[in-house]
Amino acid sequence: MVSVGSTGTAAAVPAPAAASRLRRAGRPLLLLALPAVVVLGVFFVVPALRLAWLSVSTPELGVGNYTGLATDGVVVTVVLRTLGMAAVVTVLCVLCAYPYAYLMTIVGPRWRAVLTALVLLPFWTSLMARTFAWVVLLQDTGVVNALLGAVGLGPMRLLGTTAGVTVAMAQVMLPFMVLPVYSAMRGIDRRLVDAAMGLGATPVVAFLRVYLPLSLRGVAAGATLVMVLSLGFYVTPSLVGSPQQSMLAQLISVQVNQLVDFGAAGALAVTLLVVTLVLVAGVQRLTRTGGAPTTLVGGAGS
Repeated sequence: MVSVGSTGTAAAVPAPAAASRLRRAGRPLLLLALPAVVVLGVFFVVPALRLAWLSVSTPELGVGNYTGLATDGVVVTVVLRTLGMAAVVTVLCVLCAYPYAYLMTIVGPRWRAVLTALVLLPFWTSLMARTFAWVVLLQDTGVVNALLGAVGLGPMRLLGTTAGVTVAMAQVMLPFMVLPVYSAMRGIDRRLVDAAMGLGATPVVAFLRVYLPLSLRGVAAGATLVMVLSLGFYVTPSLVGSPQQSMLAQLISVQVNQLVDFGAAGALAVTLLVVTLVLVAGVQRLTRTGGAPTTLVGGAGS
């Protein structure tokens, strides 16, 4: 590392010494994270460790709860159903959120404010109220079936089915996909697309080869958030779905409240936590890149 003194001469400063000074200067800033670390440790780490201990100590010490879950056909079916439903909800959110977020980047400030308000509107309404609204809409004589009947696709049974739960969950999760995708798109330099088109690429090719890869970080962040939240979703599947279409969170509730089997419930919770951590780690590994995105810089010498 080289620094320039007041006389204009270059004085060499050892890189390790400079790095050490930066570390010492940053230590006080770490204290700002202390309250969050304490809250996370008390309200997440300690209960998670407690559940892990219950899963291997109740009713007896060992891994019997895990082997029992692995050989229980009902549990395996519920786990696979939960993963499949979470994946479908994530795909639906991506398909709906991507064009919506793109529209937010190309409209004027006034319409952007309107579109942003529409995204944030669900956060101003209780989740329970929104879920009961879906219960009314998805009834056999509800609005959704009336619209399906008008176009010749209905009526069909939606309440208490996987399709109804998927639609309701996708609506609840959509804002969590729109916001990360819009954040990524907003930072994309559109001159990159113009440069690609100037070099002979068609608009479709320029979008697929330039714009889409640059927006994938936002898609990955939103998809991870939606997938993780969907894996542990409880309220909407419980009210819109049926016991025959239970998800993992509902099965954990049954183990605790009805069967009073804390060991099996702990094993299910640990399994859900492990699946979530593996998913997050896999997405981060896939989205990790070696360098920063390239941007066009105007002016001389560019």
